[in-house]
Amino acid sequence: MNDQLLSETAVDPQRMNGQERAYQEPHAPYEPPKKPLITMKRIFMALLLVLLLAGFGWLATYFWKQAHTDPVTYKTETPFLTDIVKKTVATGSIVPRREVQIKPQVSGIVEELYVEAGQPIKEGQLIARIRTVANAANVNNAQNNIQAARVGLETAQVELDRQRPLFEQKVIAEQEYNRLLADVRAKKQTLNAAQNDLQIAQRGASNNTGGASNLVRSTITGLLLDVPIKVGSSVVERNNFNEGTTIAAIADMQSLVFEGKVDESEVGKVREGMDLNLTVGALEGENFPATLEYIAPKGITEEGAIKFQVRAKVRLKEGQFLRAGYSANGDIVLGRRRQALAIRESLLQFGKVNKDSVFVEVETGPQQFQKRLVKTGLSDGINIEVVAGLAKGDKIKVLGPPAEGEKKD
Repeated sequence: MNDQLLSETAVDPQRMNGQERAYQEPHAPYEPPKKPLITMKRIFMALLLVLLLAGFGWLATYFWKQAHTDPVTYKTETPFLTDIVKKTVATGSIVPRREVQIKPQVSGIVEELYVEAGQPIKEGQLIARIRTVANAANVNNAQNNIQAARVGLETAQVELDRQRPLFEQKVIAEQEYNRLLADVRAKKQTLNAAQNDLQIAQRGASNNTGGASNLVRSTITGLLLDVPIKVGSSVVERNNFNEGTTIAAIADMQSLVFEGKVDESEVGKVREGMDLNLTVGALEGENFPATLEYIAPKGITEEGAIKFQVRAKVRLKEGQFLRAGYSANGDIVLGRRRQALAIRESLLQFGKVNKDSVFVEVETGPQQFQKRLVKTGLSDGINIEVVAGLAKGDKIKVLGPPAEGEKKD
């Protein structure tokens, strides 16, 4: 029993140590066992390997394509002989050199028209007749002037009759008598003028004048361009304060000019006497030669650009006819070369360092080209003259991508 009691009271060392440890150390939270982590160095090495493999694959594909690509075959062209004309264009219209507008000398209503637009007319030919409408104020003034002129004439005549016996008796000098005689003649002329004014005020014509002022006649020989009025239309006379109503427009269609405008960038290259080649939009396929005869000394602003007026004489051949007002383009010839050695201007190449150096690539062997400097001359924008550096048989490389079917099989 004692032994049993001793055994119960005896302390187990492991149990004691566990209790002591439980007493001495607090309980820590539970942590699951950690798995091994992949390091950043391994990730970097894997990415680098992938990139190297992709690069080697791209290079292998590129070199394979290059090895199996057909070589490019370039076209060639040879210089040729052609006429080169350098020109600038002036836009304008065809107008008569001499055009006049016929206006009436009296106001009134058009009573008759004797002509129509488009027919030829001669100087002095009758165009229209105007029926005047009497102005009450003008008629009244004319009548008052007649009365005053009659009174003046009667007074002068009485004085002359009174002085005539004295002159015959040598009482007054001959000079005094001549003065009275001249005064009577002047008064008669004043009366006649007043009577004519009354006739003009009443019916627009006078018996003493060579022609009636109400008759409208042509002042030049030419073509009747326009008759803008009709019978019954009211017209206003031409005077110092009014231009008057236009009865007709007449022009000499045998003397035509081209009036156009040239841009300021080109006007310095043109000179009077240069040849023009006129093309009229309404007459396809026909050209009309002209000669430049005038360049305006002052430019005008048009749509933000400075332009200069030019005029050229149109040289019509026998049987040719142009209407006034046709819109036309005038090609002004700045330079001309006949049968010059030329190439297409697109074949030229320019140096990257020296912009003034111009060269082409000339074929020296099958698809082998060599740069060669050339000296150029006149150009029309498509072809350019070659002054030096090329021969007629040289083959020049055509720039740009090859056309379809120009690769070697």
